[in-house]
Amino acid sequence: MAHIYFSFDFGTDEEKAQLARHKLEMWKQAFRLDKKMLYKFERESDAEASSEDGAEKTEETEKPAKKGKSSKASKSKSGGKKKEGADGLDAPTGNVTLYLRLAFSGHEKMTEERLLKKIPAEEPFSELSPKAVKDQDAGFGELEAKFESLD
Repeated sequence: MAHIYFSFDFGTDEEKAQLARHKLEMWKQAFRLDKKMLYKFERESDAEASSEDGAEKTEETEKPAKKGKSSKASKSKSGGKKKEGADGLDAPTGNVTLYLRLAFSGHEKMTEERLLKKIPAEEPFSELSPKAVKDQDAGFGELEAKFESLD
């Protein structure tokens, strides 16, 4: 199965990176591309990433304490916390890079070609002038190693 890689550098624009993530998730569900379209984010500021992980852990520890309350109250409060967390992400946190891997088998050429045309034309990706890197292209090994090294 041949892989095709895209890399998108969003700079410090976390909002566009999240918009791109939502768009990719929508495509994965709509076209049933669960294992065929994988993406990973790389954020340069490790201090911010560890503080975000800590914030997620504190929210997880607060949720079991709220079990005694009604489910509607806990849902509305957790929704408010997510909005506050999203506002915190709008601050410049460092460069955000999205790595996208497409993995289609030989008989799925039409789907592969459609996505190769669709991704660069869509709104959050079109401004970044993406280029598909296939296994014969220069830089493929570097992108593949980078993708595999990310969590």
